[in-house]
Amino acid sequence: MEDYIIRATAGNGSIRAFAATTRALVQHARQVHHTSPVASAALGRMLTAAAMMGSMLKGEKDLVTLQIRGLGPLKGIVVSADANARVKGYVFNPNVDIPSKYPGKLDVSGAIGQGYMSVIRDIGMREPYAGRIQLVSGEIAEDLTYYFAQSEQTPSAVGLGVLVETDTSIRRAGGFIIQLLPDATEDMIAKLEQKLNTIPYVTDLLDMGKTPEDILEMILGDMDLKIMDKVPTEFYCNCTKERVEKALISIGKEELEKIITEDKKANLHCHFCNKEYAFTESELQILLEQAK
Repeated sequence: MEDYIIRATAGNGSIRAFAATTRALVQHARQVHHTSPVASAALGRMLTAAAMMGSMLKGEKDLVTLQIRGLGPLKGIVVSADANARVKGYVFNPNVDIPSKYPGKLDVSGAIGQGYMSVIRDIGMREPYAGRIQLVSGEIAEDLTYYFAQSEQTPSAVGLGVLVETDTSIRRAGGFIIQLLPDATEDMIAKLEQKLNTIPYVTDLLDMGKTPEDILEMILGDMDLKIMDKVPTEFYCNCTKERVEKALISIGKEELEKIITEDKKANLHCHFCNKEYAFTESELQILLEQAK
C-alpha cells in the first residue's frame, strides 16, 4: 500500500486524528495535468486534505468537495473525495510559474492570492451541506484549520506538505488533521498546542522518512494514542463514456440537434482526469433518439 491514511484517537477518545502519505497520487495528478511545481504543491495539498476528509465520511455514497477561488495566477482549485478516500482534482491554471518565497519554499499563497474556500459535503440529504470562508493565508493548511473552527465549530490542527524535486516530479506528499472533540480537557489542549508548535514541517518529517504512524506518534504518543485503522487512498476519476453520454442526453434534443447540424461531432473533456471523449455524428444520432 503505497499511499494510505491512518485513522486514530487519543486523549481517551477526546481527540481524533488522521495522517496520510500521498506521494503516488499527487505524482499521478502532476502527470495527468502537467502542473508546474507551485501548481503541483497547491493541488497536492488540497488532494491530501480531501482524501483525509473523505475518510471521515460515513456513507458509501458520501462525497466531499473542496474549492478554492483566488485572485492569484493559479485562479482556483477543485478537488473531490469519496468515503473510500479516492480523490480527484485539478487546478484552473496548471502552468503558473512564480518565484519561490525563498530557496526550497514554493509560493503557494502567492499563486492562489486572496479569495475564498468552499467545502461541500454531499451526505445524501436533500441539499448538500456547504461552508465557505475567506482565505486567511492561501497556504491551504491554515485555511482549512480556520474553516473547521468557523464552519464546523471543531478546533483542529492541519498540516499539509508537498516536496517537489528539481525535475518537477513529486518527492514527498502527505499531511495530518487533528481534531479536538467536545470532551477534550484544557490540559490536553495545552499539551497538543505545545507539540504542534515544536514539530518540524510536514515536508521535513516526510523527507526524514517519517511515516503517518510516526507523525501521529510524535504529536500524540504520550496522549493515549490508539491507531484504529489504515485505509488506502488513490487518485481515481469515475468518469466513463456512459456517464458522458448521459450528460449529453440531459442537455436536451434541441441542443443535440444543433451540435449534429453545426459540428457533426462532439468532443467532451473531463477536467478531473484530462480524458477526452469523442462522439461521431452517428453516435450523436443514437443519443438524440434517446433524448426524444
